[in-house]
Parts: sequence; C-alpha cells; structure tokens
Amino acid sequence: MRRAVLQAVVVVVTVVVAGAVAATSAAADPYRPSGPVEATYLEPGPWPVAEQYGFGCCDSTGAGYDVWYPANIRDSGLRHPIITWGDGTAAQPRQYAYLLRHLASWGFAVIATENRSTGSGVDIAGAARYLVDRAADPDSVFHDRLDPRAVGAVGHSQGATGVLNAMIASGGAIRTAVPIELPAQAVCSKRLSCTDTRRLTKGSVFFVNGSYDALISPSQPLWSLPGLQSNQDYYNATPASVTKVWGTLVGPNHNDVQGQPGCAHASYPCTSGVYGFLGYPTAWLVAQLWRCPAAAAAFAPGTGEFYAPNPHWGNQIGANAA
Repeated sequence: MRRAVLQAVVVVVTVVVAGAVAATSAAADPYRPSGPVEATYLEPGPWPVAEQYGFGCCDSTGAGYDVWYPANIRDSGLRHPIITWGDGTAAQPRQYAYLLRHLASWGFAVIATENRSTGSGVDIAGAARYLVDRAADPDSVFHDRLDPRAVGAVGHSQGATGVLNAMIASGGAIRTAVPIELPAQAVCSKRLSCTDTRRLTKGSVFFVNGSYDALISPSQPLWSLPGLQSNQDYYNATPASVTKVWGTLVGPNHNDVQGQPGCAHASYPCTSGVYGFLGYPTAWLVAQLWRCPAAAAAFAPGTGEFYAPNPHWGNQIGANAA
C-alpha cells in the first residue's frame, strides 16, 4: 500500500511543481497584511539581532548549534523566551535565517541544531536544554537572561514532526509548537519519523501549511488511508486539553518558509517566499510565550482577527483548551 501511495506521490509532485512554476512566473505583489496584529508582527521587532553559527556543540549526533538572539540581551533586564527550531529533511538552519532572525527581533532567543534529520524531536528538545544550561553559565551571553518556563518549538516539514514529538515528550517543558508544512503520515517513515497529535496533553499548537503543498502537507486527506493524513486530521485529533489553531496560507508551497525573503535562495518548490510565515506565527509565539494580551486576542476562537476573511489565509479555525 505504501509503495502505491509513493508512486502516486511522484505523479502528484509533477503536477504541483508545474503549478508552482506557473505561479512563480506570475508572482503577485509582496504580501500585504489584512489586520493590525498581523501588520505589526510582519515587520521586524524592536530588538537588534545577533546571530552566530557554530555557537556550541553538540547534539546527540555531534551536530552543532546556531543561535539568533537580541544583541543587547545582557542589558535588557528581561528574561527572554526560548524558541528551538527543527530543520526540514537535509536542510540547515541557515536556510531559514530570515525567519529565525525575524523571531529574534521580537525578543526570542532562538537555537537550531544543525542536525538534518530532526523528526524524532530528541535534538530539538536537546537544543532548548542546551540554551537553558547556558543561562546558568556566568560566562555566557545568556546568563540569567532566559525564561526556562517559556519555551516554544517551531519546525518545517520533518522538523514540524520533530517539534510535536519534542513537545509530547517534554512533560510540559515545551509550552507551544508551530509545525509548518507538517507531513502526512503516509509520507513519513521509520527514518523520517511520524507524529501523532492524539498524544499531546497540554500546551498549544498553531498548525500552518501552504495551499500549494498539496502532496506532503495537504489541508484535507488526499487518499483514503488510515491515520492522520492532513492538517485537518492533525488538528481534529489534537485533544481538547490543548489550545489549537490551524490556518492555510494561500499560495505557498513546501519550501516557501525558506525564503530570504523571496524564493531566490529557497529549495524547490517555492512560489512566493517567507512573507506569510512572519506575521501570525510571530504573533502566536508572542501571545503564548511573552503573554501579550493584544497578540493573544487575534486568536480568540471565532472573534479574533486571525479568523476574519483574509485573501492570504484559509481554513482558519481554533479552539481554546477545555
């Protein structure tokens, strides 16, 4: 059955990629936000950003860590939330540098393992612990400047699977996750790892996928297969004890999140770039980890700005934890 599915996948990929090429050749104007909260967080935040590749070592595979953080963190007088990032299959953190830099500009200390296979979540969680340990080190730039009670996980593709697995295993240490282009269970494997949102028990999740990513991270199931085969399935399977939101960006394909900010340096396929992944995902993290009421109000089920008609978003649904 899996082999038949993967053969069908090849056919669908050809169709999706052809559509992506057409869309790229007729690209629309740069992304324009539809509401004030999205407009706020689409722009860079107030903190200047420092970034360092090879900041530390090592995860369970010997891979190093890259970091993005407020350049004046030692003088801020604040304890900053932590975001741990998960790469897509065979990707590197530097391919997501525009997004990770953007998050750091909003006051987050971002760490990313250079591991190119993060689906188990082990090294995504380990990266967060590594940064917490640096906060206890008097010689570290992060000494006494991080909030270990405010940890989020964000990841792309296999890394999206990884952030959910890390959250499930964290016992509540990871409070929120943003899985971007979460793969259907039909295309994961023992090597790439699967996840099951039915195993979540607490915290919050914001599922984000692109409408052109109809193969790897479809909005609704493509095939009549058992298991969780779409973002809709993952959202519906998430227990009521978890605050959850799902939205589909209209137009992006599987690798738009790698935009710098456009598609010129992103892996194929990419249709427009990272623009749509900046505003609401950042607002979500500010709401969940900085505890900002104005940002949180945008996701209040049924009434929040996120659910208003928006040419850039579809499938906007959400529910607070019971």
